[in-house]
Amino acid sequence: MGSAGDVASTKNRGSTLKNDRIKLAGLWGLMREDRGTFSLALASLVVAACLLYLVPLIPQAVIDGVLGDEPERITDVSRRLIGWMGGREHVREHLWIPLVWIAIIAGLAGVATYGRQRWSAKASQSAAKRIRDRLQDRVQRIELRRFDQLDSGDLLQRCTSDVDTTQTFLSMQAVEVGRAFVMFLVPLPIMFATDWRMTLAAIWLIPGILWFSLHYLGRVRAVFREKDEAEGRLTSNVTENLVGIRVVKAFNRQTHEIDRFRSSNEDYRALDERLYRIFARFWSLSDLLCFMQQASVILIGAWLLVSGRILVGEFYFFFAAVGMFLWPVRMMGRILAELGKATVAVERIEEILALPVETDPPDATTPPRSDGRIEIRDLVFSHAEDAPVLRGVDLDVAAGETVAIVGPSGGGKSTLINLLLRFYEPDGGTIRLGGLDVHSIPRGALRGRIAAVLQQPFLFSRTIRDNIRLSAPEADDAMMEAATIDASIHESIQRFEAGYETVVGERGVTLSGGQRQRVAIAQALLQDPDVLVLDDALSAVDTETERTILDAIRSRRGRHTTLIIAHRLSTLREADRIVVLAEGRVTQQGTHRELRDAPGLYRRLWEIQDRAVADADGPEGGDA
Repeated sequence: MGSAGDVASTKNRGSTLKNDRIKLAGLWGLMREDRGTFSLALASLVVAACLLYLVPLIPQAVIDGVLGDEPERITDVSRRLIGWMGGREHVREHLWIPLVWIAIIAGLAGVATYGRQRWSAKASQSAAKRIRDRLQDRVQRIELRRFDQLDSGDLLQRCTSDVDTTQTFLSMQAVEVGRAFVMFLVPLPIMFATDWRMTLAAIWLIPGILWFSLHYLGRVRAVFREKDEAEGRLTSNVTENLVGIRVVKAFNRQTHEIDRFRSSNEDYRALDERLYRIFARFWSLSDLLCFMQQASVILIGAWLLVSGRILVGEFYFFFAAVGMFLWPVRMMGRILAELGKATVAVERIEEILALPVETDPPDATTPPRSDGRIEIRDLVFSHAEDAPVLRGVDLDVAAGETVAIVGPSGGGKSTLINLLLRFYEPDGGTIRLGGLDVHSIPRGALRGRIAAVLQQPFLFSRTIRDNIRLSAPEADDAMMEAATIDASIHESIQRFEAGYETVVGERGVTLSGGQRQRVAIAQALLQDPDVLVLDDALSAVDTETERTILDAIRSRRGRHTTLIIAHRLSTLREADRIVVLAEGRVTQQGTHRELRDAPGLYRRLWEIQDRAVADADGPEGGDA
């Protein structure tokens, strides 16, 4: 009886193969629109295989039926080929005829092979494009709460390298599987009809070669997944360094980052080396099996030939046929290895495609423009269990009101904005905009009503004009310039050599932090929203510029509701109302003067900042 480990191994192998079949079925589903093209590739493959096997049959017929002394012993196939070429005597007198037919048949086989490669490439490229489109669509709609848990480098790896791996398998290995089977099965009837002993000698090791390939499939599949994950970590490392290169240089961390990269690179190299060691053992052993198979044909064929049981042409055909089908069968090991890699890639792709996406209720409708009134009731949210960020927040913001939100870091200010934008879904409570529950408004429509300048504004590597008009593509230049003037960035843009056509670079790297914030504010103002949100959006601008921007926003008072989050309390003084958010709750509300004069967190924060200003500016610091 086998051991428990053997039984478990067998079950695991069976489970793996079953899962691979499921993955391949899913892959076949992705090719639904290209199955006709792929079928043409398979049909061309069959035609090419049949034509290729006609090539050695012609020399066999000529050697045994035309040049040989025992034409009565030739096979029916050889007899038909000789008759097809004009008969024994005609071919004997015109030996160039078989050469011409060989050239014609080989040429037709080449045309069929070209068709197979072209159609398989077309089908695989189309399928890969569809996979990329689906991945991009899924990534754009993944719930942000789940997206925050993803590693950007690994996600990039899945959307690029894994798709390329899948495409390579579809364009080459998938068809090669069919080629191996066709090249093996097509000559079998002819071989058995010619001589069953030579046929057995030609195929007796094939089951062993296939079992050996399947055995290595299980081994390389696990290593492929580890290697893919290591490559994802390496990509993530590079991505982080490219994005954070200024921080690395500022803190003189180049040596640390180089060592960190070397560690990731060494892990990847070690797994790559391990994979190639497995391949080296596989190819050496499979070569041995294939040479044994060919040796069997030569030895048994020579014995049968010497004993007069087969003809010279028949021996030639068997030797040629074994050489033709043995290589594709031997390549099954490589094909199955690529299959293992492809199933890993498909699995990693499907993990992304299975992630939950943002959805709207079936009855969600886009309402007319609202007055910007916000009502929040008993709002609860936590990023992780037993760690609530918001603990029953209640807040009313009147239409057109400017409300400032202040509080310590981690108090839930930015989380409140994320819930308003429906980046996250609350664990409990409701948010209403213009009297409607935000969950009854499609996300796209909701976010079109709310313009948010977040803590770290992101600019695309495009012109300043394109970045500003991202929120309102239909806006004309006059409207755009009015927004940039209110955001106090118009003059800075005019000083650039290319003006509004200046390309800001990736993530807006060619602009200062304050300029990026002001471009983002202009972008939000151009949207002309129901609700304007400034989430610490003035932290990188000087006091004079801050006051200019706030004056411009105040001049728009009544056009939209405004929420301002800031740590610099001077930014909040002119708000209609200030809300203090601490430990996930609203602890204070009122005007600046009311909160400054009342005991509480706001007063303590004001005194700390006022004292700091006084120490920096002299005896005239403080509240006027």
